[in-house]
Amino acid sequence: MKSEVQGVRQSGRWPVEIRPPSGWPRLDLPSVWRRIDIVYILGLRDIKVRYKQSFAGITWAVIQPLITMFVFTAVFDGVVKVPTGGSPYPLFALAALVPWTYFVHSITKATTCLIVDQDLIRRVYFPRLILPISAVSGGIVDFLIAFSLLLIVMPIYGVGPSLAILLIPAFFLFSLMTALTLGLWLSAINVRYRDVNNAIPFFTQILMFASPVAYPSSVVPAQWQWAYALNPMATVIDGFRWALLDGQPAPGPSSLVSIAVVTVGLVGGLYFFRWQEDRFADVV
Repeated sequence: MKSEVQGVRQSGRWPVEIRPPSGWPRLDLPSVWRRIDIVYILGLRDIKVRYKQSFAGITWAVIQPLITMFVFTAVFDGVVKVPTGGSPYPLFALAALVPWTYFVHSITKATTCLIVDQDLIRRVYFPRLILPISAVSGGIVDFLIAFSLLLIVMPIYGVGPSLAILLIPAFFLFSLMTALTLGLWLSAINVRYRDVNNAIPFFTQILMFASPVAYPSSVVPAQWQWAYALNPMATVIDGFRWALLDGQPAPGPSSLVSIAVVTVGLVGGLYFFRWQEDRFADVV
């Protein structure tokens, strides 16, 4: 035994004992930043795959919110007469549909990202957090196209942008963080329970009617505004309308509830995702 130890010392090699980590998982966000180029590569791949052999191509980013705007205008403006605070209803709806369409697309892609890239997970090591980040980042191009449509439609109704439009990037970033928060939780759970993927369309439909997409937040009674703000997309949509349309109220103090929900949910989602990460390759 003594000779074996001396032999190890002479060779300059010492035995290494590998143990599983204990306690809270380490997020190790710097390692994600060092591989940020993978986010770009995967996001570009998703864009190419989505529109490959598509007749309409990237114009689908315009068609979906535009057709939905026409339907909402016919029902909620032509029949229900939803109050819009003086804004033309088509613009009122489109200003909500642009961030909402991006949000739905992002959480749908983020939920299935680990399943879609399961071969990549099994063969190559990289921070798995990159996958949901690339999923929510891949829809930025579609958002920019749809937002350009909104800017083109605004002058048709005699509405011009004000200085408040400079805050649009902040509201969009908040929608991205909201989508990433849900994507972290849902993608990790979807690895073990595939029912999550089947429930996403139903979940987004219910959430759309719980968000001020077709109607203003002002129809919600004042005593329920704080509870309504538990849905962060309510703050995002109100912010878009306020920044783009005249006469729309700015997000009120209840938006602090949305910020708190996203902050807590995102931190918790990062730790939950990291906690489950070591099991992905075995379960997926």
